[in-house]
Amino acid sequence: MTDDQYLLVPSYYAEHGYPHDAWARLRRDDPVHRVEDWDGPPYWALTRCAEIIHVSKAPGIFENAPRMNMEPGGVDPGKAIRSLLVMDPPEHQKLRALTSKRFTPGAMRQILGGVDEITSQVLDLASTGGEIRETDFVESIAARIPIWVIAEMLGVSPDDWEQLYDWTNEAVGASDPEFQAGRSEEETRATAIMAMAGYFKELSEQRKRDPRDDLISLLVHAEVDGQPLSELDLMSYYITLLSAGNETTRNAISGGLLQLIEHPDQLARLRREPELLDGFIEETLRFVSPVIHMCRTPNRDVELDGKKIAAGEPLVLFYPSANRDETVFDQPNRFDIGRSPNPHLAFGIGEHFCLGTHVARLELRAVFRHLIARLQHVELVEPPTRLAHAIVGGIKHLRVRYAIADRKFKAGFGATSESG
Repeated sequence: MTDDQYLLVPSYYAEHGYPHDAWARLRRDDPVHRVEDWDGPPYWALTRCAEIIHVSKAPGIFENAPRMNMEPGGVDPGKAIRSLLVMDPPEHQKLRALTSKRFTPGAMRQILGGVDEITSQVLDLASTGGEIRETDFVESIAARIPIWVIAEMLGVSPDDWEQLYDWTNEAVGASDPEFQAGRSEEETRATAIMAMAGYFKELSEQRKRDPRDDLISLLVHAEVDGQPLSELDLMSYYITLLSAGNETTRNAISGGLLQLIEHPDQLARLRREPELLDGFIEETLRFVSPVIHMCRTPNRDVELDGKKIAAGEPLVLFYPSANRDETVFDQPNRFDIGRSPNPHLAFGIGEHFCLGTHVARLELRAVFRHLIARLQHVELVEPPTRLAHAIVGGIKHLRVRYAIADRKFKAGFGATSESG
């Protein structure tokens, strides 16, 4: 296979991780590169910050609606539901505005205590009292916190959190054989989406009769242009919030721990300088880049980096490549928690800048503030198992040998307390 043939092959990501060498060659030699000889329709691969930012900031020309993603074999996930991610202005802004106030920095301050306590509870369950044990970090810690937080915001009963986690794995990771259980990719995704839709339909009916202070109640009573949201729009909104709020943050948490294991000098530095916690989080987001790609489609003939692109030809925006762009980042392949500035594109840019950005950062701060304070030992048991996916870059399993102390904190990461 040539460099460009496996850029969107799910199995490649499972076996090898991100193709950073291939992206680096494209950034250097052909940052707007036409890909034809692969298992899918031709597309243009954008690998450099400049072009990705330009395209993302011009929604009037580069549209989302034709297709959200370009993964081969299977239905574009954005078409399975009416996802915000595949909408264009003005519809996108109208629906996004319904919940945007629940995701502002001010709103995050109101839920800070709850996120902090959820994080403490998860680490309490994983605590070893200082003894060294083995665990799958994804299942025991990284997966639990994001799904619990977004489910709490939606208003879902804690009894159902594990079920929602399984459904989102199957909906988002439908291209991975582990989640297919003998079914096709289309069947896996459709079954999970139908199950979630049925579940949320019942909750919507309950909230119509008995509204609460949660996102389901907000949306079921919301109006756009004087009209309530359709059942399809409601179900799509819930599923988008749940999936996006779970998958990407979980993978950033797992990826963050993996970077600390692989870069013990940075872990030692973070312990010495806890004020670098935010720097560590931003560098983790840049280095891990949980979202691999999104698509944009020009509605007219355009030119990018001297290449003539016809209307309707899909553009694939590779965010992990942009986050290693040598023209933007000094020593981009170096993991440096003191990196500043750090203008990464892990949350995208422009109209579709991630709605849950502040939630993700809040969760990452809470997880690593608590974890680093209590973590006494950590090492890999075996290499991570990665998701077979060309849209979301995920670590499915991260087996570690670890020791986590009981609920007490070091100075700098939190006050010594038995209550968290």
